Amino acid sequence: MPDAFWTYAFLCACAFLAGVMNSVAGGGTLLTFPALTALLTGAMANATSTVALLPGSFAGAVGYRKELWECRRFVFRMIAPSIAGGFLGAWLVGKNKELFDVLVPWLILTAAVLFVVQAPLSKWVKRRAAVEGAQPQHHEPNWVTQALVIGFQFLVAVYGGYFGAGIGILMLSALGFMGVGDIHRMNAVKTFLAASINTASVVVFIRDGLVQWNYALAMAVAAIIGGYTGARVARRLPASYVRYAVIVIGFGLAAYYFVKKYA
Repeated sequence: MPDAFWTYAFLCACAFLAGVMNSVAGGGTLLTFPALTALLTGAMANATSTVALLPGSFAGAVGYRKELWECRRFVFRMIAPSIAGGFLGAWLVGKNKELFDVLVPWLILTAAVLFVVQAPLSKWVKRRAAVEGAQPQHHEPNWVTQALVIGFQFLVAVYGGYFGAGIGILMLSALGFMGVGDIHRMNAVKTFLAASINTASVVVFIRDGLVQWNYALAMAVAAIIGGYTGARVARRLPASYVRYAVIVIGFGLAAYYFVKKYA
């Protein structure tokens, strides 16, 4: 068979597994991005990976439409910094592609560390959400807390537009202070805002001509199938198993890129 067939088969397999991972525990970017760097520059691999995984983000947001409606005021408040940060982060990638290549090992290491802290952070968020839900009346946090969370969301969105792996973990840490409600509402807000960040970044990546469309479209189809499969598997496979796999992959890739860059 021609080399092109095996190239597409490899990329689609990675995208399928990334879709599964994103449905169960997150971290799909840690599969699609390294796979694409074997064929493209770092900036183009990042942009193409983001486009490939974007439909899955929208599918997740649609699945949470009931919870999103229940906390729509908070979502409207956070969408502007999310879109603005996503635009800025993606613009920074195109502005200095060489710097992005230098930062790749550090970005992957950052994502791996975020997945290490995901489990204890999720437990804290669930406890806080349970306390909020047990209160007879809901009171919004004061304006200082709200301003800090909006500012933090903007910084998360900049990181999300620039690279993006692990942004859901960062957003959950902030949502725990906002009294959004139970963990299902928090996941709804996190998923929708992540989709908003990725959409903003994709617009910039397309404008800058960084997307390799033949790879992105094939991988998008595979990622959608993987996301559906992951939603079915999630009922049988504990998310912790997938998270451990993501952590091992993340640190392994970080070590590989550090050696490749600095050895």
